[in-house]
Parts: sequence; C-alpha cells; structure tokens
Amino acid sequence: MDKVIIFDTTLRDGEQAAGGSLNLNEKLEIARQLEKLGVDIIEAGFPITSPGDFESVKLIAQEVRGSIICGLARANPNDIDRAWEAIEGAAYPRIHVFVSSSDIHLMHVLKKNRDEILQLTRDMVAWAKGYTDDIEFSPMDASRTEPAYLYQILQIAIEAGANTLNIPDTMGYAIPEEFGRLIDGIFQNVPGIEKTVVSVHCHNDLGLAVANSLEAVRRGVRQVECTINGIGERAGNASLEEVVMALKTRRDLFDLDTGIDTRQIYKTSRMVSELTGFSVQSNKAIVGANAFRHESGIHQDGVIKMPITFEIMDPKTVGIPSSSLVLGKLSGRHALRERLAELGYSLEDEDFNRVFRAFKELADKKKEVTDRDIESLVAEEQRTVSEVYHLDRIQVSCGDRGIPTASVVITGLGGEALSDAALGSGPVDAAFKAIDKIVKVPNTLTEFSIKSITEGIDAIGEVLCRIESDGVTYTGRGADTDIIVASAKAYVNALNRLLTAKK
Repeated sequence: MDKVIIFDTTLRDGEQAAGGSLNLNEKLEIARQLEKLGVDIIEAGFPITSPGDFESVKLIAQEVRGSIICGLARANPNDIDRAWEAIEGAAYPRIHVFVSSSDIHLMHVLKKNRDEILQLTRDMVAWAKGYTDDIEFSPMDASRTEPAYLYQILQIAIEAGANTLNIPDTMGYAIPEEFGRLIDGIFQNVPGIEKTVVSVHCHNDLGLAVANSLEAVRRGVRQVECTINGIGERAGNASLEEVVMALKTRRDLFDLDTGIDTRQIYKTSRMVSELTGFSVQSNKAIVGANAFRHESGIHQDGVIKMPITFEIMDPKTVGIPSSSLVLGKLSGRHALRERLAELGYSLEDEDFNRVFRAFKELADKKKEVTDRDIESLVAEEQRTVSEVYHLDRIQVSCGDRGIPTASVVITGLGGEALSDAALGSGPVDAAFKAIDKIVKVPNTLTEFSIKSITEGIDAIGEVLCRIESDGVTYTGRGADTDIIVASAKAYVNALNRLLTAKK
C-alpha cells in the first residue's frame, strides 16, 4: 500500500480526556467535520458505556456516509451486540474488539490466564464477524506483552476473522526503536499477517506517541489511530495533524500518502478545541498560535526573502492564511466574508449577519481586528445558536474598599427579560451568584481559567469554566474585551449545556 489509513478516535478516546465530554449535537458536528477532513475511519464511540454514547454513535452512523464508522467493544457478547446496534445503519460499519494481553493486565484487571484470553479472542472476534466483515482487533497493552504470546493472540484473531490488527501502546511506554522491533517481530512471526492491515494506537505519556506511530509506519504499518490536537486519556494520543503533516512534509523519507484534505486541519483543530474546552497550547506543532510566527529578526528576514528558509510547511496547506489582512472599523461585509473564507468558515447569511454586527462592535473598541479575534467571534456565534438563556447585559461594581456587586439581565427562550443582583467576594463571584438566582440550577464550579486570545491591552479575553451537576461535567466558554462579561458569558454557556443535556 502507498497510503496510510487515518483512523480518528477523537470522539471515543479523545472524549475520555478528563473534563472533555461532548453532547450528541457536538459529536455529530465534529464527525461531519472529520468526514470533510477526509478521515478514513471515525471511531464514533463506545456504545455500551451509556445510552447517550449509544445514541451519538447511532446518529453519526446514520448521518455520516463518507467514512467508515467504527464502534468499540470489549471482548464481550453484550458489548459487541450493542456496538452493532449502534453502527448497523452506517454505509461502512466496523466493529473494534479489544481485550488485554499483557500479564500485568491479565493478573490485576481481568483475573484470567493466557489460555482463557486466547479462547476469548477466538470466540469474540468470531461473534463480531457474524455481524460484519470489517472487524478490527486490539490486544490492549501490546507494548508490555511478551512478544511470543502477542504473536499467538494475533494469529488467533486472524483465524477468527479480524482483518485489521491494531497494536496499542496503551500506556505510552514504548520507545521508537523498541516499538519498531515489536512491529518487525509481528510481521515476521504471525502467520496470515499479510492478509490484514496492521495498525498502531500510541499514547503520549512519554511524549513519543507521534514518534512511535511514524516509526511503525516506517516498519510497514498502514493504519494510524490518532486524535485531533492529540487529546485523549491521560497525556493524550498521537496527534492527527502531526502524523499527517509529517508524512506529507517528509514524503522523501516515507513515500506515502493519506486521504486527508490538510487545508481542513486548522478549522478542525479549532472546532475540537472549542467544543471540548481544551485550549491548544501556543507552541503546539502545526496548529498552535506560534506554529507559523517568527519573532527573531534573522528568521523574519529569511522568511521575507524566501519562506522555505525558516518554514518547512506552507501555512496555507493546513488552512492558515500565510498573510495577515488587517481589518478595522472601516472594513465592510465583503472584506470580512473574504477573510472568513480564507480562515475556512462558510456561514449562512443569518449567521454571517450576526458575526458582522459583533465584528463592528469589536472594531469600535479595537484599532485592529486579528484572525484570532475573528475566530473568537465565530465561536461566540456558534455558542449562542441553541441557547436556553442569553446574557443580555451585566453591570458590576467593585474595588478594594467596596463590596463587589453585580446585576444581570438574562433573556429566556420566550424572550422574557429576567433580572437580579447579588453580592460576592469579587465581581465574577457576584455575577455568577446573580445568574444562579435567575437560572436556579444546582451546580458546582470546578474550573475557571482566563486567557488572552490576542496581544495588547485591548485584546479579547477568553474564559473557560467547568461546572458539575449530578456527577457530570459541562464546559462553557465566553469571549469579550471585558473579562467580567466574558466570564458571565462562559458561565451562562455552561449552564445552557447543562440544561440542554438534562432536556
């Protein structure tokens, strides 16, 4: 094969990141964008885990027709049955069966011996094969499994009907050369391996997920499991954008393609960051804010003369415009629409009109409106589409000698203006208490963070807050040049998500 299959597990392993839960509509939105990105396989979830996960996988299977839709299942008949119920409506369904294989897991997690696991593998892969021909099998913690036993379990999976064999570095334990030797051993010692696609699923506990994945590709692996922005359990997974762009940029070394439309990478990254509430670090490869910024005078001079001197990738290839169009209060609708298109956004007229009004309001406060400001406006618009409550206005009074006070006006679904006021230990605390008096939904604030989207004293501030209700976490985000307003927007956004989920 001259192609590497991209298996995206953002909606399954990515959602397992602490605090990263998504609702049904958010999962569908991401799945549609992954299809647009050109992902070959979307692991839409783990259907047995909850009714909500089952429904989201089922909806994605029905709505997304261009990618293989995969459901995860333990080596258990109930898991496999439930996975098939969720994905049977897909144009291209896949069942992904996994079972632990390392002695550490067998002894302390499953309480089973090796022979029992071999028989379980044979039975459960065959069980899944009764539903569909597309079966993937994963021996969990493969990188800490004795190689000879790993060869055995893989051979049995092939005999039972698995046509994709995934080798997980579940704990992010492997080192590239060591992982490469494991892959070589599999190709050399597993009968029938040539009839399957060999895959890898690497975690980033030692910061080596992408390196291990690329080493495996170099050794003959032709499917890589990864997530957008590298999100996932613990330290995360191999980052899709890094794997794809490494293969594209170093075509001279790998001589392999993917089916990814790389121009959709940046937009997909921003969407996942927005919906999960996980910010992308500034120095993140490919999609970080600084990935294509040059501060050093020597670097700037080189890029002006010839970009390739200090840029190994054209930013346009990942969906980031290479030049900066400065927009301000005199800019018109056409200029904003053009800039949105360059940034990868295509808005309906009604949505564009709301963004344009917000842009004009912002341009009156700031001398220049940057790309990050525009992205923030679009994100803010998307946050307000399905609101139960909308923050209409907020007024605060605070100082080192006064008692912080906040009064808020919130609009409900029926258009009724609801208002109240409260005292607090600070202006944000007072604002949240005033909002609580109106909305009346019990919850606990578990996280509150502020960051500046752009530079300068007039920068937009973005607030992220997480609240917990009945053991479930909901993430809210808000942005404004006034950080108190941004905080109130974020809190209302989180409450809206909570209320929508409960409905």
